Amino acid sequence: MIYLIAIVLFTVGNTQTAQAQDFEKIKEFFTFHPNHKAVAKDSTLYASKFIAAPVMSYSPETNFAFGTGAKYLFKFNGSGEETRVSNMPITLQYTLNSQFFVYSGFEIFTNQEKWVIEGNILFQNYPRLFYGFGTNSPESAEEEYNYYQLLVEPIFLKQAFTRYLFVGAGVRFNHIYSVDIEEGGLIDQTRPTGYDGSTSLGVEVAALYDNRNNVLNAQNGWYLETTRGQYFEALGGTHNFDLTRFDLRHYTKPFADKDDILAFQMVGRFTRGDLPFSEFSFLGGSEIMRGYREGRYVGRDLLASQVEYRKTFKNSRFGAVLFAGGGDIYNDVSDFQFKNLKPTYGGGLRFMIDKEERLNLRFDVGFGRGSSEFYLGIAEAF
Repeated sequence: MIYLIAIVLFTVGNTQTAQAQDFEKIKEFFTFHPNHKAVAKDSTLYASKFIAAPVMSYSPETNFAFGTGAKYLFKFNGSGEETRVSNMPITLQYTLNSQFFVYSGFEIFTNQEKWVIEGNILFQNYPRLFYGFGTNSPESAEEEYNYYQLLVEPIFLKQAFTRYLFVGAGVRFNHIYSVDIEEGGLIDQTRPTGYDGSTSLGVEVAALYDNRNNVLNAQNGWYLETTRGQYFEALGGTHNFDLTRFDLRHYTKPFADKDDILAFQMVGRFTRGDLPFSEFSFLGGSEIMRGYREGRYVGRDLLASQVEYRKTFKNSRFGAVLFAGGGDIYNDVSDFQFKNLKPTYGGGLRFMIDKEERLNLRFDVGFGRGSSEFYLGIAEAF
């Protein structure tokens, strides 16, 4: 998929200072400060930022798509330097095929980080490609199916025992409906459980350790989140199953005299029970296993990891990255074998649109086994 963000990065000037001033003016055109009047009266308040850019994209499934990608950065009144900036990304796209996508994955810190509120909100009518189940599904089996999805997943975590440890719980509601599949295609022939729609409704318990210095582009620290969800028909769902997930990340500076960053991530997703089609693990995407289309491989369980070297050029807003990793899907994680891992590697460019928050525009090219993909967005992949 090819992404283009319609934003001007430079203007012509006689000096570097003039160019920097011109860029700041352009950046401010795309930046809104919802609480600017309050900040003018009280300089101790954090100046909230809503950074938006128009987006145009194209893919064979969607035709041309237009919309907006944005980040809302804020702090509650009464929060000082001890409280990290809350992050609420918002993405909205509409395609020439009358499809749409509205998404927000948020992480909100209350005053002094006594609570963390995080989760996902998604409403979409978007196509997905399917190649069959299993780690050896052939490219030639590709077919497209469409559906509507409403996902709501708020999790509330309270600071416990130590500064950066949080424990809590939440709910997850995932409703799939109005499914349109290819007549006589692979899905129609096999008709997996929940292929024509499903509702997952369950309760999650969660634990989070997060001492990153910046949630948008960390330079140091650890992040570990694990959730365990139980889903029941008795709650209004269509299936009984459980879902366990973890996400481990680490960031460090390999050289004391440079701003370069070495970042590592490992994720896992494990399911048991009467699993509906929509809750299987889908390998690929713009965040991990870049280079594979999301859903290129489908299985009950997933393990994947990646490492990324982020280079910052001195006295410049530009940067570059190299990344590599591997992962696979399994019917059961006990089937894991290193020799069967699917590789991913690639590189990209960065342009820092907000130095204070280290917020980057991201352009990546990822390569998988026999595949390649392009990605452009706001903020890092992880």
